Amino acid sequence: MTSPFCTIVPPHLLEHLASSPDPAVAAAARRTLIADASARAARVLPRAAVAPAGPAAEPAAPRRTVYDAQRRTELPGVKVRGEGEEATADATVNRAYAGLGATFALFRDAFGRDSMDGAGLPLLATVHYDEKYGNAFWNGEQMVFGDGDDEIFLDFTLPVDVIAHELAHGFTQYTANLEYFSQSGALNESVSDVFGSLVKQHALGQTAEQADWLIGEGLFHPDVEGRALRSMKAPGTAYDDDVLGKDPQPAHMDDYVRTGQDNGGVHINSGIPNHAFYLVATELGGHAWDRAGRIWYDVMTGGTLTPETRFAEFAAATVAAAKARYGDAAEIQAVTKAWAAVGVPTD
Repeated sequence: MTSPFCTIVPPHLLEHLASSPDPAVAAAARRTLIADASARAARVLPRAAVAPAGPAAEPAAPRRTVYDAQRRTELPGVKVRGEGEEATADATVNRAYAGLGATFALFRDAFGRDSMDGAGLPLLATVHYDEKYGNAFWNGEQMVFGDGDDEIFLDFTLPVDVIAHELAHGFTQYTANLEYFSQSGALNESVSDVFGSLVKQHALGQTAEQADWLIGEGLFHPDVEGRALRSMKAPGTAYDDDVLGKDPQPAHMDDYVRTGQDNGGVHINSGIPNHAFYLVATELGGHAWDRAGRIWYDVMTGGTLTPETRFAEFAAATVAAAKARYGDAAEIQAVTKAWAAVGVPTD
């Protein structure tokens, strides 16, 4: 089992900011890139998943612990809130705790899963990581959140889907274990965006039609010309800012980006499967976790994917999962139609 170092803000975006003429923006981006490189080199080996013992007598409950790095980089930091403990005076700590709970609730309530590994994996998070750190990451064992630079990025615990996105990397790690490179890496990122968005929708009680389908809405400083890091509804439109640049995500295979950066463009090309999921969810309507999310969950847990799975193989797996669960009904038609719309074959 691999344990990729997965960040919410892609390195190509930070590299762009590091060349900004604004010294404050550039310095914060360079510091974040250095911190990411160090954390990537020091990432932990994941604990082996334990097979679930069977149905529990009572509904599964999360086991959350939040730590404070106190603007240093040693992990996990000082424990500041454990499961069931009262809220603290630190809003960042409380948001992280609540976000861990919202993610756990989606997987338990919608899919009957006990935490990310299906066996009650403790949920660990560290906040206030480093100084002016403009990112959040999963290192194979826990989540880590920066406070942002207050120039481009705000506190990374503000959007619940950022918290859920990072924790969903753990779900992928313990299921399909998609290699963090090229198309399999883009699928890895997309799965985190899919379940991150579902956690947000589940927490807000939203239908697919009511959801904004944005990843990281509320993360940017008000002066930034952008709504979020990514848009599943309209990839390539999340931001267009003089300092930040323009959102490079494609929505169709015709515009697939071939690059040596960002592990082969894992954060960029994830826009294609992201948009396919959005199309399935909105075609089916209702709560996106009920049918579209269930199909994606079945694929991730079905044992048919390999670490090197490419877009077409994943698409074919969603068709097979839709057929297995729903037969030749609206679900399989929605899935087939969505992948065709983004230029990915399903047979």
